[in-house]
Amino acid sequence: MIRGGRSSEHEVSLRSGAAVAEGLSAAGYETTDVVIEPDGRWLSGGEEIDLRPAAGLLGCDVAFPVLHGPFGEDGTVQGLLECLDVPYVGPGVLAAAVTIDKLIFKRLMAERGIAQVGFCQAGEEGWRERVHELGMPVWVKPSRLGSSVGILKVAEPGGLEAAVETALEHDPRVIVEAHCEGLEVECSVIGNEVPETSLPGQLVIKADWYHYAAKYEPGGMELVVPAPIGDEAIARVRELAADVYRSCGCTGLARCDFFVMDDGEVLVNELNTIPGFTETSVFSKLFEASGVAYPALCERLVELALERYAAERSYRF
Repeated sequence: MIRGGRSSEHEVSLRSGAAVAEGLSAAGYETTDVVIEPDGRWLSGGEEIDLRPAAGLLGCDVAFPVLHGPFGEDGTVQGLLECLDVPYVGPGVLAAAVTIDKLIFKRLMAERGIAQVGFCQAGEEGWRERVHELGMPVWVKPSRLGSSVGILKVAEPGGLEAAVETALEHDPRVIVEAHCEGLEVECSVIGNEVPETSLPGQLVIKADWYHYAAKYEPGGMELVVPAPIGDEAIARVRELAADVYRSCGCTGLARCDFFVMDDGEVLVNELNTIPGFTETSVFSKLFEASGVAYPALCERLVELALERYAAERSYRF
């Protein structure tokens, strides 16, 4: 179990990792707790870990990274585990790097003709004109952070520059997105070559928007499963979730976020390859509502990691 990390989502990762350790124990696995400190040290039992290949990373059979944000969900830790020849749960290097960057992900979706809200990159040529075309309000976000860190809603043009400056404190890459009035719907995915999707759920936010407190404090959000969007839209959400998952080369797990409009149109918003993973997080609750208990979900992810490892090691690079 690898949790913590160097990003601003360190505390969320600690909580997710602790829950996964409990789930794995309930499924019959022995776990070793590895915490990456904010300063980058890898600790187990309070002692620093020797990460040289000969040390064998504690002799584990499978690593289970539960790391959110940069330096964990972006391909860096995945690359290290590849170099150490350790099987691991979740996305590979490429999928992790592509999906954590909202700008790269949305450009990939645009290339494939998948419907989504309008967006632009702050600082690129003509970006202010593009924001004017998007209309107010807009959302200004660091491109490579999650948990709603550094996000601001801008209702008037005069607030745009300050919002961009705030986002730049977290990431040199900043995305500006159009506001959307559609229902916020999420769908969980597991699998390697053949993704399995959960029932979609609607997020009912008990706040002005889905900020950090609404996500992680009790009572901030209600999840309605299945989402009340009709059978046709439910089928479309599940189809798109699997399609987006495959197109990004994902393995292991992900949670795909959507907006569903009044006319039934489904817009893809984001794909999170290491979503929040407590027993009460959306990812696991969606699979629980689909008939997969938390320990069984954790066990399946370990099996998928070993399957992928065996398949990839059959090739000679």
